Order: sequence, then structure tokens, then C-alpha cells
Amino acid sequence: MAELSKEKFQIMGCENFDSEEILRPNVTYWQDAWRRLKENKIAIASLVILAILAFMCIFGPFMTKFSYEAQDSSIINMKPNAQHWFGTDELGRDLFARVWKGGRISILIGLLGTLVDVVVGSIYGGVSGYFGGIVDDIMMRIVEILSSIPYLIIVILISLIMGKGVLSLVIAMTITGWVGMARLVRGQILSVKEQEYVLAAQTLGASSSRIIAKHLIPNIMGIMIVAITFDVPGFIFAEAFLSYLGLGVQSPDTSWGALASAAQQNLMFYPHELFFPSLMISLTMLSFNLLGDGLRDALDPRLRQ
Repeated sequence: MAELSKEKFQIMGCENFDSEEILRPNVTYWQDAWRRLKENKIAIASLVILAILAFMCIFGPFMTKFSYEAQDSSIINMKPNAQHWFGTDELGRDLFARVWKGGRISILIGLLGTLVDVVVGSIYGGVSGYFGGIVDDIMMRIVEILSSIPYLIIVILISLIMGKGVLSLVIAMTITGWVGMARLVRGQILSVKEQEYVLAAQTLGASSSRIIAKHLIPNIMGIMIVAITFDVPGFIFAEAFLSYLGLGVQSPDTSWGALASAAQQNLMFYPHELFFPSLMISLTMLSFNLLGDGLRDALDPRLRQ
């Protein structure tokens, strides 16, 4: 039998012995999601617009020498000009300062409402979905009862009890606003609680609260982030709607909805008073919705390449 030696063989199709090298760098789930989000030009443009709006809401009132509450009867309903960039309202107040001052309150209400929505909805939905059975049935019946209460009735009752203002507005919007997030979290928890890592945590003696907080909620965080980007504009629009009806922010404070409500009476003669707050509401809602669409695509593991 002929003797075999390695000199008689030649390695084909593998140069420099690099067959075991990783062709793609190892990245985490969030790094890959950020990479895919950056490729979505519309989502990035929306993020830039939101950053500009946030910057202007913080520093915009300081860019003009006029106070947002200073009245001057000699410049009532003035159109945009070199001094008053957005014009003035029916009391002679500078609209540029008032629009960005109102943006602070509108965005603050949107963020506070979303924070309460996420915290309460995550805890409630997580407990309901994890324990299931009779606990889930009772908790979901409570959610159905709360969601069946007319929204405006709650707002009017809270306004009568606590008065009109930012705090009462946030409470009125969030007292039943968290039920949607609770249902979302419950549905996702039901789909992942039977996974092997949950069983492993239970076997190791982890408590129910630890399993929900450390294992279940983080694994549905992607879907929750997408829901958050839709919740913020929802609360901003709800505030604008309630302020338009006179149930929201009261003078001398203002918001985009309050500015739009005050301007609608003079729409035919001074349309600029309604244009600027309406533009800010539209840009904010559109940007959050487009960003939510981009995050939904970026955080979907089925689209990972």
C-alpha cells in the first residue's frame, strides 16, 4: 500500500487558513438596531426635527427680548416682522416667545403622560400576563371597566375637583390612559413567559418580581419603545384638544393647544396666529409617528441581516 504524506495534498479554496475567521463583526441586538435605524433616512430626519424642536422649546424664549406674558396694546395682532418673528396676538404678546413657551408645556405633558403610561402599564400588564388564570381574568376585567369610561367625563370631573392646570390635566389623561400599554405588555408577556430562560430562572429560585423585571420586560422592550413613540404624540394631541375646548392649560401659562384655541377666533383676519402653533403640533406628531415606524423596522429581529 502506497505511503500517504501531506506533501501529496493541496488545500483548495481556503487561502491563508482564514476559514474560521468571522466574516461579520459581532454586534449586539441594540447595536444592530441602531445600524438599521441609521439607514432609514426618514426616521433620522424625524429625529433631527424633534431635536430642533426640543432645542427651540428650551432656548427659544431667550432668543427674543420680549417676554411671553408681556402685553402691549400698541402692537395688537401684528403680522410677522423683523422684531416679532411670529407676530403678536390679540393682547400684543410676542408669539415667538409664546409658541416656544407653550411647546415646553405641551412636550412636558406628552413625556409625563407617557412615563406614567409606561410605568403603570408595564407593571400591571406584566403581573397580569405572568400569573395568568384567575388573576389575569380579574385584572383584565378592571381594565375593560376603566377603558369603557368616557374620556371627557373623567377630564371634566378632575377639573372640577382639582381645578384647571398642568397637574390636573396630566392626571386626567393618565388615569385611564395606561390601559392600552397594559394590554400590549400582557399580550407580549403571554407569548414569552413559556420560554426556556424563564423556566431556568424559576428553577434557580428567582422571585416573580425579578423574573418580570429582569427577564420578561427587557425582552419585550423593543415593542414597548415603538409604542412609546406613538404615545407621546397622542398625549400632545390630547392636550391640544382639551386646551382647544378650554379644559387644558390656563392663562398666563400657555401651550400649543391653548394658542390654537385663542387664535381660531381671528383666523379669517390674522391666520398667522393659528399657523405657527398648528405647525409645531403637526411637525411634532408627524416626526414621532415616522420615528416610530423606523424603530418598528429597526427593532424587528426578523429583518436582521
